[in-house]
Amino acid sequence: MTSESRHLSEWIDRPAGEVYEYASDPANLPRWAPGLGSSVEKVDDRWFVETSAGRAGFAYVRRNEFGVLDHDVTLPSGEVVYNPMRVIADDRGCEVVFTLRRRPGMSDENFKADADAVTADLARLKQVLESS
Repeated sequence: MTSESRHLSEWIDRPAGEVYEYASDPANLPRWAPGLGSSVEKVDDRWFVETSAGRAGFAYVRRNEFGVLDHDVTLPSGEVVYNPMRVIADDRGCEVVFTLRRRPGMSDENFKADADAVTADLARLKQVLESS
């Protein structure tokens, strides 16, 4: 069964490498992605975020030269949600693209709310990086 996806993006007037470095550090998540969680904690080699639904695990793919920031969020229920994300270089800065996938059983209202939260987080990432 094919799931529905939405590609959400934001242009950022900063070099792609700088955006990747900042966004790839989970310690920065509360500053630019409060839609994901309000705080972050590293325990041993694992990162956790405090969400409205409880504590969730968070893990990026390995650091890479391609701007890939794909990550898994392990919900308090144990469900793992895969989130594709990229930083794409451009002459005028870069574009950050997040692919939001509708989870099975997710209502239109909840899918829209997730899209709105991701859009706000990407706008905040732009604001944080362009104001520094």
